[in-house]
Amino acid sequence: MQIKCNVLDRQFEMFQAEYEAAALRVLRSGWYVLGSEVSAFEEAFAAYTGRNYCIGLNSGLDALILSVRALGIGAGDEVLVQSNTYIATVLGITENGAVPVFVEPDEYYNIDTAKIEAAITDRTKAILVTHLYGQASQMTPIVEIAQKHHLELIEDCAQSHGACFDGQMTGTFGRAGCFSFYPTKNLGAFGDAGAVVTDDEALADKLRMMRNYGSRVRYHNEIEGVNSRLDEMQAALLRVKLLHLDALNAERTVLARRYDEMITNPKILLPRRREGAESIYHQYVIRCTAREALQAYLAQKDIQTQIHYPIPPHLAACYQHLGYHQGDYPIAEQYADEVLSLPMYTGMTKEEQCYVIDCLNAF
Repeated sequence: MQIKCNVLDRQFEMFQAEYEAAALRVLRSGWYVLGSEVSAFEEAFAAYTGRNYCIGLNSGLDALILSVRALGIGAGDEVLVQSNTYIATVLGITENGAVPVFVEPDEYYNIDTAKIEAAITDRTKAILVTHLYGQASQMTPIVEIAQKHHLELIEDCAQSHGACFDGQMTGTFGRAGCFSFYPTKNLGAFGDAGAVVTDDEALADKLRMMRNYGSRVRYHNEIEGVNSRLDEMQAALLRVKLLHLDALNAERTVLARRYDEMITNPKILLPRRREGAESIYHQYVIRCTAREALQAYLAQKDIQTQIHYPIPPHLAACYQHLGYHQGDYPIAEQYADEVLSLPMYTGMTKEEQCYVIDCLNAF
């Protein structure tokens, strides 16, 4: 039996008629950029998250870059970010000339709130939180620290569409909640797409200008902007998937519970869940000190796995100029050596999952 780490077409087939109707509607409309489909999706996604405004963008990375920029964070400013996040989170900082200051993760793979204050300096301007793998970060102390030190709070929600902390949805704790709709995300488009949600009307207005060459009115460029517009086709398809997102997330929870209950190999460390922190299981991530051997063994069994992520940002080649070395962030480095993402996708059958589990237990 061949098991891929992710399968996208089964979700498409579940709602194929709805997707095709939405796509045909856009094609027939004759309007393909910043039209009624984008406005309708922005309204629907803002309502889903509980925020007042949603600004559709070209990608989740642009959501991060433009949010940092719109909040006035730039050259020489420091932004706190967890040391085991995906590189895009850090790029959102460095693309604006700001400096990432890394904070180690906790046992739930999110930023360790007990280590945040020690990293704050007089140059710190913001905390950029990542809700990694789909589990909400411990937001209550993070919000308190940000308020205490007068710091901006930005959330990277690329992997947490619909996840809550103490009943409040991720993306609604800070000034800006940044989302990616890359196809593999729980709320994935059929190409690149992203968005920012906020309750700040002025910030929303600025982001709308920034995404469209810095203009409210065509050819009247009020600020320096970029081209980062969510297109009509992706917006229409996202509107379809948003209607089913809670059900799709619930399916992933069922899959996660089966992994939790049936993986019994003592060599494998299962993911932990913090009380009050909901996960939508964008990834189901285990750890194993013999990770390479385990991954090779699973590959021999035709089971595909992935590593999220094999190189922590402080050791990435693109950030050599920051001067970090092996051993500077040992927890992130340990996770990079041990984590392994198991197959997890919409439409995964019990037979497929039990085959993966049986192989894991036999390792």
